Amino acid sequence: MITLYSAATPNGHKVSIALEELGLPYQLDVLDLTSGVQKEPAFLAINPNGRIPAIVDHEADDFAVFESGACLIYLAEKTGQLMPSDPKGRSLVMQWLMFQMGGVGPMMGQANVFFRYFPEKIPAVIDRYQGESKRLLRVLDQRLKDHEFLAGGYSIADIANWAWVRTHRWSGVDIDDLPHLKRWRDAIRARPAVARGIERPPSKMDLSRDGDAGAQRFSEQARKMVEMGASHQTTATPTGNNP
Repeated sequence: MITLYSAATPNGHKVSIALEELGLPYQLDVLDLTSGVQKEPAFLAINPNGRIPAIVDHEADDFAVFESGACLIYLAEKTGQLMPSDPKGRSLVMQWLMFQMGGVGPMMGQANVFFRYFPEKIPAVIDRYQGESKRLLRVLDQRLKDHEFLAGGYSIADIANWAWVRTHRWSGVDIDDLPHLKRWRDAIRARPAVARGIERPPSKMDLSRDGDAGAQRFSEQARKMVEMGASHQTTATPTGNNP
Protein backbone atom coordinates (compact mmCIF):
# COMPACT_ATOMS: atom_id res chain seq x y z
CA MET A 1 0.00 0.00 0.00
CA ILE A 2 1.13 3.53 -0.81
CA THR A 3 -0.03 6.74 0.82
CA LEU A 4 -0.21 9.73 -1.50
CA TYR A 5 -0.11 13.15 0.12
CA SER A 6 -1.55 15.54 -2.40
CA ALA A 7 -3.90 18.33 -3.43
CA ALA A 8 -5.76 19.29 -6.62
CA THR A 9 -2.77 20.73 -8.48
CA PRO A 10 -0.90 19.66 -11.62
CA ASN A 11 2.00 18.26 -9.64
CA GLY A 12 -0.34 16.39 -7.35
CA HIS A 13 -2.31 14.95 -10.22
CA LYS A 14 0.84 13.67 -11.92
CA VAL A 15 1.21 11.09 -9.18
CA SER A 16 -2.45 10.16 -8.78
CA ILE A 17 -2.66 9.59 -12.55
CA ALA A 18 0.43 7.38 -12.46
CA LEU A 19 -0.94 5.36 -9.54
CA GLU A 20 -4.21 4.86 -11.39
CA GLU A 21 -2.42 3.87 -14.61
CA LEU A 22 -0.25 1.39 -12.73
CA GLY A 23 -3.16 -0.06 -10.77
CA LEU A 24 -1.27 0.21 -7.49
CA PRO A 25 -3.31 0.21 -4.27
CA TYR A 26 -3.02 3.55 -2.52
CA GLN A 27 -4.74 5.76 -0.03
CA LEU A 28 -5.09 9.49 -0.58
CA ASP A 29 -4.33 12.03 2.13
CA VAL A 30 -5.51 15.43 0.87
CA LEU A 31 -3.67 18.37 2.42
CA ASP A 32 -5.35 21.75 2.87
CA LEU A 33 -2.47 23.89 1.64
CA THR A 34 -4.11 27.12 2.81
CA SER A 35 -3.96 25.87 6.41
CA GLY A 36 -0.18 25.43 6.39
CA VAL A 37 -0.37 21.74 7.33
CA GLN A 38 2.40 21.03 4.81
CA LYS A 39 4.77 23.03 7.03
CA GLU A 40 4.05 21.07 10.19
CA PRO A 41 6.68 18.66 11.59
CA ALA A 42 4.72 15.51 10.77
CA PHE A 43 4.69 16.29 7.06
CA LEU A 44 8.17 17.79 6.99
CA ALA A 45 9.42 14.40 8.15
CA ILE A 46 8.10 13.06 4.83
CA ASN A 47 8.99 16.03 2.65
CA PRO A 48 11.55 18.44 4.14
CA ASN A 49 10.58 20.97 1.46
CA GLY A 50 7.02 21.21 2.74
CA ARG A 51 5.32 20.77 -0.65
CA ILE A 52 3.04 18.27 -2.30
CA PRO A 53 3.02 15.65 -3.65
CA ALA A 54 4.82 13.04 -1.61
CA ILE A 55 4.36 9.32 -1.26
CA VAL A 56 5.15 6.75 1.41
CA ASP A 57 5.61 3.16 0.28
CA HIS A 58 4.50 1.02 3.22
CA GLU A 59 5.67 -2.13 1.44
CA ALA A 60 9.23 -0.79 1.46
CA ASP A 61 9.70 0.02 5.15
CA ASP A 62 7.64 3.22 4.86
CA PHE A 63 10.06 4.68 2.32
CA ALA A 64 9.18 8.30 1.59
CA VAL A 65 9.62 10.02 -1.77
CA PHE A 66 9.10 13.71 -2.42
CA GLU A 67 9.22 15.82 -5.61
CA SER A 68 6.66 14.85 -8.24
CA GLY A 69 9.21 13.74 -10.82
CA ALA A 70 11.01 11.57 -8.28
CA CYS A 71 7.67 10.01 -7.30
CA LEU A 72 6.96 9.17 -10.95
CA ILE A 73 10.38 7.61 -11.46
CA TYR A 74 10.09 5.59 -8.26
CA LEU A 75 6.68 4.21 -9.22
CA ALA A 76 7.78 3.41 -12.78
CA GLU A 77 10.88 1.59 -11.58
CA LYS A 78 8.97 -0.19 -8.82
CA THR A 79 6.53 -1.67 -11.32
CA GLY A 80 8.59 -1.83 -14.50
CA GLN A 81 5.91 0.14 -16.32
CA LEU A 82 5.56 3.58 -17.95
CA MET A 83 9.31 3.77 -18.59
CA PRO A 84 11.53 1.52 -20.74
CA SER A 85 14.33 -0.41 -19.09
CA ASP A 86 16.87 -0.03 -21.91
CA PRO A 87 19.30 2.90 -21.47
CA LYS A 88 18.25 4.85 -24.56
CA GLY A 89 14.53 4.41 -23.98
CA ARG A 90 14.88 5.33 -20.33
CA SER A 91 16.98 8.37 -21.20
CA LEU A 92 14.38 9.60 -23.68
CA VAL A 93 11.65 9.44 -21.05
CA MET A 94 13.89 11.18 -18.54
CA GLN A 95 14.71 13.96 -21.01
CA TRP A 96 11.05 14.85 -21.55
CA LEU A 97 10.30 14.45 -17.86
CA MET A 98 13.10 16.90 -17.03
CA PHE A 99 11.76 19.22 -19.74
CA GLN A 100 8.56 19.46 -17.73
CA MET A 101 10.24 19.64 -14.33
CA GLY A 102 12.71 22.33 -15.35
CA GLY A 103 10.65 24.27 -17.87
CA VAL A 104 6.93 23.75 -18.36
CA GLY A 105 6.05 23.55 -14.66
CA PRO A 106 8.15 26.49 -13.41
CA MET A 107 7.23 28.80 -16.29
CA MET A 108 3.51 28.06 -16.17
CA GLY A 109 3.60 28.26 -12.39
CA GLN A 110 5.11 31.73 -12.50
CA ALA A 111 2.64 32.76 -15.21
CA ASN A 112 -0.12 31.75 -12.80
CA VAL A 113 1.34 33.79 -9.97
CA PHE A 114 1.76 37.02 -11.92
CA PHE A 115 -1.26 36.65 -14.22
CA ARG A 116 -3.74 35.48 -11.59
CA TYR A 117 -2.57 36.16 -8.06
CA PHE A 118 0.10 38.82 -7.67
CA PRO A 119 -1.53 41.97 -6.22
CA GLU A 120 0.23 44.23 -8.73
CA LYS A 121 -0.12 43.52 -12.44
CA ILE A 122 3.28 43.88 -14.11
CA PRO A 123 2.75 43.49 -17.89
CA ALA A 124 6.40 42.87 -18.74
CA VAL A 125 6.64 40.05 -16.20
CA ILE A 126 3.34 38.51 -17.27
CA ASP A 127 4.43 38.66 -20.91
CA ARG A 128 7.75 37.08 -20.02
CA TYR A 129 6.28 34.02 -18.30
CA GLN A 130 3.35 33.57 -20.67
CA GLY A 131 5.69 33.93 -23.64
CA GLU A 132 8.15 31.37 -22.31
CA SER A 133 5.30 29.02 -21.46
CA LYS A 134 4.00 29.29 -25.02
CA ARG A 135 7.49 28.67 -26.41
CA LEU A 136 7.77 25.47 -24.40
CA LEU A 137 4.34 24.32 -25.55
CA ARG A 138 5.47 24.90 -29.13
CA VAL A 139 8.41 22.59 -28.47
CA LEU A 140 5.97 19.91 -27.32
CA ASP A 141 3.77 20.51 -30.35
CA GLN A 142 6.72 20.10 -32.71
CA ARG A 143 7.78 16.89 -30.99
CA LEU A 144 4.25 15.50 -31.23
CA LYS A 145 4.01 16.31 -34.93
CA ASP A 146 5.75 13.04 -35.77
CA HIS A 147 5.27 11.12 -32.51
CA GLU A 148 2.11 9.79 -30.88
CA PHE A 149 3.67 10.29 -27.44
CA LEU A 150 6.68 12.22 -26.23
CA ALA A 151 9.12 9.37 -25.65
CA GLY A 152 8.14 6.32 -27.63
CA GLY A 153 5.23 4.66 -25.86
CA TYR A 154 2.97 6.32 -23.32
CA SER A 155 5.09 7.07 -20.27
CA ILE A 156 5.57 9.14 -17.15
CA ALA A 157 6.91 11.89 -19.43
CA ASP A 158 3.47 12.22 -20.99
CA ILE A 159 1.76 12.17 -17.61
CA ALA A 160 4.01 14.89 -16.20
CA ASN A 161 3.68 17.24 -19.15
CA TRP A 162 -0.03 16.61 -19.65
CA ALA A 163 -0.90 17.50 -16.06
CA TRP A 164 0.41 21.01 -16.72
CA VAL A 165 -0.63 21.42 -20.36
CA ARG A 166 -4.27 20.80 -19.46
CA THR A 167 -4.19 23.97 -17.29
CA HIS A 168 -2.96 26.28 -20.05
CA ARG A 169 -6.05 28.51 -19.86
CA TRP A 170 -5.35 29.29 -16.22
CA SER A 171 -1.90 30.52 -17.20
CA GLY A 172 -3.42 32.71 -19.93
CA VAL A 173 -1.78 30.72 -22.73
CA ASP A 174 -3.72 29.76 -25.86
CA ILE A 175 -2.96 26.53 -27.75
CA ASP A 176 -5.43 26.81 -30.63
CA ASP A 177 -2.50 27.10 -33.04
CA LEU A 178 -0.84 23.92 -31.69
CA PRO A 179 -2.82 21.09 -33.32
CA HIS A 180 -0.47 18.25 -32.41
CA LEU A 181 -0.42 19.28 -28.77
CA LYS A 182 -4.23 19.45 -28.76
CA ARG A 183 -4.49 15.99 -30.33
CA TRP A 184 -2.17 14.55 -27.66
CA ARG A 185 -3.94 16.44 -24.86
CA ASP A 186 -7.33 15.09 -25.89
CA ALA A 187 -6.08 11.53 -26.40
CA ILE A 188 -4.57 11.38 -22.93
CA ARG A 189 -7.65 12.99 -21.37
CA ALA A 190 -9.72 10.14 -22.82
CA ARG A 191 -7.76 7.49 -20.91
CA PRO A 192 -9.91 6.05 -18.05
CA ALA A 193 -7.02 6.06 -15.57
CA VAL A 194 -6.33 9.72 -16.33
CA ALA A 195 -10.00 10.57 -15.81
CA ARG A 196 -9.81 8.87 -12.40
CA GLY A 197 -6.48 10.42 -11.51
CA ILE A 198 -7.58 14.04 -11.94
CA GLU A 199 -10.40 13.37 -9.50
CA ARG A 200 -7.93 12.30 -6.80
CA PRO A 201 -8.59 14.83 -5.41
CA PRO A 202 -11.12 16.73 -7.53
CA SER A 203 -10.99 20.46 -8.04
CA LYS A 204 -13.74 22.60 -6.57
CA MET A 205 -14.01 24.88 -9.58
CA ASP A 206 -14.68 25.03 -13.29
CA LEU A 207 -11.75 26.73 -14.98
CA SER A 208 -13.53 26.83 -18.32
CA ARG A 209 -15.17 29.99 -17.00
CA ASP A 210 -13.02 32.78 -15.57
CA GLY A 211 -16.00 34.05 -13.62
CA ASP A 212 -16.65 30.76 -11.85
CA ALA A 213 -17.17 31.43 -8.14
CA GLY A 214 -14.87 28.59 -7.13
CA ALA A 215 -12.08 29.97 -9.32
CA GLN A 216 -12.53 33.41 -7.80
CA ARG A 217 -12.28 31.99 -4.28
CA PHE A 218 -9.16 30.05 -5.21
CA SER A 219 -7.59 33.20 -6.65
CA GLU A 220 -8.28 35.10 -3.46
CA GLN A 221 -6.74 32.35 -1.32
CA ALA A 222 -3.71 32.07 -3.59
CA ARG A 223 -3.25 35.84 -3.58
CA LYS A 224 -3.05 35.79 0.21
CA MET A 225 -0.44 33.04 0.03
CA VAL A 226 1.57 35.10 -2.45
CA GLU A 227 1.40 38.12 -0.19
CA MET A 228 2.63 35.99 2.72
CA GLY A 229 5.52 34.75 0.59
CA ALA A 230 4.21 31.19 0.70
CA SER A 231 3.29 30.65 -2.93
CA HIS A 232 4.79 27.87 -5.02
CA GLN A 233 4.00 26.34 -8.36
CA THR A 234 2.48 23.28 -6.68
CA THR A 235 -0.09 25.50 -4.94
CA ALA A 236 -0.59 28.06 -7.68
CA THR A 237 -2.58 26.12 -10.24
CA PRO A 238 -6.04 24.71 -9.59
CA THR A 239 -7.27 22.10 -12.01
CA GLY A 240 -10.87 22.03 -13.02
CA ASN A 241 -13.01 20.81 -15.90
CA ASN A 242 -10.83 22.16 -18.69
CA PRO A 243 -9.51 19.45 -21.03
